[in-house]
Formats: sequence, structure tokens, C-alpha cells
Amino acid sequence: MSHKKVVFMGTPEFSVSILEAIAESSYEVSCVYTQAAKKSNRGQKLNISPIHKCADNLKLIIRNPKNLNSAEEFEFIKKLNPDIVIVVAYGQIISENFLNIPKKGFINIHASLLPKWRGAAPIQRSIMNLDIETGISIMQITKELDAGPVMKKVKVKINETTTTEEILKNLSKIGSETIVEILDNIFNEKAEFIEQDHKLATYAKKIKKNEAKICWKENASEILAKINGLNPTPGAWFTYKENRYKIWRAKIHEKSGLPGSILDNNFTISCGSKSIEIIEIQKEGKNRLLLKNFLTGIKFNQGDMVK
Repeated sequence: MSHKKVVFMGTPEFSVSILEAIAESSYEVSCVYTQAAKKSNRGQKLNISPIHKCADNLKLIIRNPKNLNSAEEFEFIKKLNPDIVIVVAYGQIISENFLNIPKKGFINIHASLLPKWRGAAPIQRSIMNLDIETGISIMQITKELDAGPVMKKVKVKINETTTTEEILKNLSKIGSETIVEILDNIFNEKAEFIEQDHKLATYAKKIKKNEAKICWKENASEILAKINGLNPTPGAWFTYKENRYKIWRAKIHEKSGLPGSILDNNFTISCGSKSIEIIEIQKEGKNRLLLKNFLTGIKFNQGDMVK
């Protein structure tokens, strides 16, 4: 069973515990692919990915090509002769000619219940769509995006307090706890891959910056779903007196009034229906604050409008 060769492809924090679980098992991680380091916003410092740091600590071979689908990388992976490639939020499309290199193909851990929410932002879209559940799908990679047959799904519930950050942690943990069993089943010919029903496919487009601005004409449940879905990044925001504020956590309040108006001394903001009661908020350039601490530092009047 031992010494089956695995190539791992991943980039964000979500992928880290899954790589660690494989590295601690009897499988041999021949190489780790991750996105190239990016320059940070505030200067020229290069930020390496969480997977790069993890692979470094595990003393694994790391490749971070700007373009995976080059002749050089094709030859490199072919020479490695891997038994399987595991992909977890890598961030590059894998071209078709790579898919036949490993004996057991490419396996992807995707953060949705496929065929729902194929694509770049499945967790965010799921919460913003007011879905009541999401999960992970373990699937074979094929030519079309997230369209391959699925061998396993694990569901998690979504409620009015669930954020993208929480689901990412939860699904990452589930992935790390099941990945070795998944590999065992594949190599022991016990895995059954079932075709997706492509007619039911929906797509989770990348989150655009302009989507993060709160529109107070929407109803409170939609606004709360946006706050939760865009936590931690980019964060749902509004402006008040020329300053931008990001809402980290909130809940629905029964009060209502003119959309965008401040309804009471607790800075409760009216929506298209009902209102949003803030739990945690952040003024641009300042720290995150719980509501009671925020209220000590801001002057406002009931009836003021936010945008």
C-alpha cells in the first residue's frame, strides 16, 4: 500500500490540513504545486501562499509556475510518474493533456454539493443564495470545469450566523479527516464515481468588488446573507458621513423604516423589510469592534441615512 506517489496542488489555508494529512500517511507526496507568490498591497514584499509555507515546513518539493499548462511542467509531472494528483483550491485550470498522466487521474476536493455551485466562489454564493446546506464533493477532474463524476459528498448546514470563514474551516477539517480513506478506496478499487446531473448545474462566479456594497433596499435576510457570505473577504460595507464601514457580524431585527435609516440608539439600520442589528463592525483603517465599543466613538442621530 505504501509509496503510492501523490502530487498535491493547492494554494489557500483551506488546503493546508488536507496536505498535512496526506504527508502524515503512508502516501508519498512527490511534489506540491501552489500559486506563485503575490506582492502585498502595501509594498513590494512577496507573500507566499499558505500551502507554500506548509510544504516548506514538511520539506517537500515545491513548484509555483505562473502558468501550469506549459510544456516544461507537463514534462516535469510526466517524469514524476505520479499515481494520483489531488487538487484542493489550486486556482489554475488544468489543461486536458495533463489529466491522463497519473494512473488514477486528478481528484478534486470542491467546496460545494455538486452539480450546484461549480466554479470560483462556491461557499460565498451558497450563503448569499440563502441555501440551507453546503458541503464538499470529492470528484474526478475532467475537461469541463467541476463537471467530473463524484465519489463522495459530505454536507454541512447553513444558518443565519454561518460565515464563509466558519464553513471554510469546517470543510477543511472534514477534507483532512477523509482524504486518506478516499485515497485508500481509490487504490483498493472501492471508489464508485457517479456522473453529475449536468442539467442541475449552477455556477459560482468570482466575487466582484462592487458586490460587497450593501444595498439597503434589499430585505434584511438578503443583506445578512451578504454580510455572512463575504466574511472574511472582501467584507460587506456601507458608507456613513463619507466614511466606509465593514460589517463583520449582524442579526435581523423586526423594526423597520425607510431603507438605510438609523432606527435607534443601537445604530440599527432599516432594510427593504425588517432591519439589521450590528454585532461587530469596522471603520476603514481602524480595528474591528463589538457594537457597544463602536457606539462610544461615533456621533449619530436617529433618522440619519447610511448609503
